[in-house]
Amino acid sequence: MEGSLLSILFLGFILGIKHAIEPDHVIAVSTIASQSKKLWRSSLAGVFWGIGHTATLFLVGIILIIMKGNIPEEWAMSFEFLVGIMLVYLGIASILSFKKVHHHEHQHNEVVHDHFHHRAEGAPHLHEHKKISYRKSLLIGLVHGLGGSAAMVLLTMSSVTSVWEGAVYILIFGLGTTIGMLGFTTIIGIPFVLSAKKESVNLKLTRITGLISTAFGLYYMYNLGVTEGLFKIWMQ
Repeated sequence: MEGSLLSILFLGFILGIKHAIEPDHVIAVSTIASQSKKLWRSSLAGVFWGIGHTATLFLVGIILIIMKGNIPEEWAMSFEFLVGIMLVYLGIASILSFKKVHHHEHQHNEVVHDHFHHRAEGAPHLHEHKKISYRKSLLIGLVHGLGGSAAMVLLTMSSVTSVWEGAVYILIFGLGTTIGMLGFTTIIGIPFVLSAKKESVNLKLTRITGLISTAFGLYYMYNLGVTEGLFKIWMQ
């Protein structure tokens, strides 16, 4: 029995890593990674995403396992639709946030700050102060966890026989997801870090990331709303 449980948990860990590289996850976190000029900060964004993602899955999963219930299909699809809205928002925000200005980073009380200096010809230097917070990565993870909670609960309930096994399974799955996202945000962050001092290249990469997130988010919502019939369900 113990060997069987260990096999199930190992499978959950592998599935967690695989889950991390789903397109909507990678695209969303890439919009955050593109804002950082330090590779370790891009990596940390993935860790915070994983924490948020696991927290939602664990909370929703345990409640439903205890109650022996499932998330209604319309609710599950609506949560997924929320992911699409988030992707569009992140994409547009990423496109609009980048300005062709000189910048440098420093840190106050564990909060990273970007300083932007506009260099208009013949004008004095202007100064902007922009906070970079990992709370955004955490929130993205929470939303993604909510969107994937229905499938996670079904997978968990079909794999384990008790509440504590379900709890361990979700946590192991979450650990795999966090490690997977840590690796991919590190990889994604490399081109942005290397182009940090080349404003034109960094600008293009950031805008491309934003456009991809916006386009994928619109497709995501269209597929759920029209193809999968969510809009019809809402109008019933």
